[in-house]
Amino acid sequence: MHIDLTQRVAVVTGGANGIGRATARRLAHSGARVAIWDRVVAVGEAAAAALAGEGLEVCFIEADVTQRASVNAAVAATVARFGGIDILINNAGITRDAQLVKSKDGAVTGGMTDDEFDDVIAVNLKGVYTCTQAVVPELLKRGGGRIVNASSVVALHGNFGQTNYVATKAGVIGMTQVWARELGKRNITVNAIAPGFIATDMTAKMPASALDAMLAHTPAGRLGSPEDVANAYCFLVSDAAAFINGVVLSVDGGLVIGT
Repeated sequence: MHIDLTQRVAVVTGGANGIGRATARRLAHSGARVAIWDRVVAVGEAAAAALAGEGLEVCFIEADVTQRASVNAAVAATVARFGGIDILINNAGITRDAQLVKSKDGAVTGGMTDDEFDDVIAVNLKGVYTCTQAVVPELLKRGGGRIVNASSVVALHGNFGQTNYVATKAGVIGMTQVWARELGKRNITVNAIAPGFIATDMTAKMPASALDAMLAHTPAGRLGSPEDVANAYCFLVSDAAAFINGVVLSVDGGLVIGT
């Protein structure tokens, strides 16, 4: 399917690497002007420079999604550079995995810390809220737009050692459905994607045994690629998806049905 995003301006949070970078590239190849928002300046600038080297209209803007002032500044910088915003991809996310309570021989030996819980909530859940609230006024000025949020297959079925991450990704689904109701009448669609296990730096940190177990339950027989997810993002922000609102699109190679 040919997707034409010419004259549209897209923001991709966490766009410096992995799925975010692949998404920025996919949107730009479809004609969008793309602002990569990330807090890692060196990596973000390198990503934007590499994509610009392909002849794509991409820039880097430093943004920390956990800080409202930083997000507001990023909105202003994006509008100053490109004249407005039409698309928001809430892709930024982190993990801080730990069991709720770890024990041995009946004695507690550890567990998830408050900092581990709070850090993930701040980026993956409140960051989505903050970025969306800051960007929506710009979409309204353009007469509408598209928002796509990153959830996860684990939001639907849980995952060992990820209380914090699962809580955020389930929360993202809830916020997506609320915003689809609130903003749909304003010509703004809000959807979410739920990737399965994708070959990124995040999954590279997982034990080989855990990855093997996931592959055994994935009918596609492989990890997803960042491009697989980028293609889903690109479809949901296109005119072809104009009547799709409030959905959660699984991009998991059949992981859910394979479990």
